[in-house]
Amino acid sequence: MTVALHAEPEADRPRPKSLTDLFVSFSILALQGFGGVLAVVQRELVEKKRWMTREEFVEEWAVAQIMPGPNVINLAIMLGSRYFGWRGALAGLAGMLTFPLLVVLGLALVYAQFAGNPNVAGALRGMGAVAAGLITATGLKLVTALQKNVLGIPLCGLLGVVAFVAIAWLKLPLLWVLLGVGGVGWALAGAS
Repeated sequence: MTVALHAEPEADRPRPKSLTDLFVSFSILALQGFGGVLAVVQRELVEKKRWMTREEFVEEWAVAQIMPGPNVINLAIMLGSRYFGWRGALAGLAGMLTFPLLVVLGLALVYAQFAGNPNVAGALRGMGAVAAGLITATGLKLVTALQKNVLGIPLCGLLGVVAFVAIAWLKLPLLWVLLGVGGVGWALAGAS
């Protein structure tokens, strides 16, 4: 469980109206998430629906990343649980999986027919660059949320750079980087 700084009292903030609202909202999010959903999820949950503050999003996304499984599914489960308990967790999970599963199965059938086409391969490589740009843009957009972090922007930035270097250049396993750099961050935040 994370402790977040709230811009407005949680009771005054918008929240999902029902389990159906939660399911539909996460279904729509999941269907928008081709190549990566971080940018879409942040915009929808923080900016449009306001179910979370930016600070809460950063903290909960960090927790979702260190848990096994896809980050956005972990976030859907955590947010669903926050508002509706275990039924909300299941509704968030179902919303993230139901329609995307059907789309992926359909696309797999189509891809099997056209996988050898050089145009298809080129299009997929181009979409990888777009997904990387979306993730980078969202990360930069969320940097201001670190102003309220107990470690402050400079130390958070240093930990981020160390994690990037460890994964991108040194090619260390993600688990070891999370345990090492995350452990240092945890210790420093606890000491503050």
